[in-house]
Amino acid sequence: MPFYGAAAETASVPKIKAPLLIHYAEIDQRVNEMWPAFESALKAAGVSYQMHIYPGTQHGFHNNSTPRHHEASATLAWERTVGFFRTNLA
Repeated sequence: MPFYGAAAETASVPKIKAPLLIHYAEIDQRVNEMWPAFESALKAAGVSYQMHIYPGTQHGFHNNSTPRHHEASATLAWERTVGFFRTNLA
């Protein structure tokens, strides 16, 4: 589950067998530049995924030990994560 991390190499995407929940910060150029190719590879490989971009956030928005922490987005991302786990790990 990417939490504002770099995407997998597109050549490796067909090896992904589990559904993905992807959380990206809006202001994270390096990571976000990878998204179009990664999304294309996910679709081509038939990988189930949900992707969310959190408006006004920076890389690390879920980390409450940094000034980039964004409480509302972190809470929403965590709620989505717990729901995803309940659905996919039940």
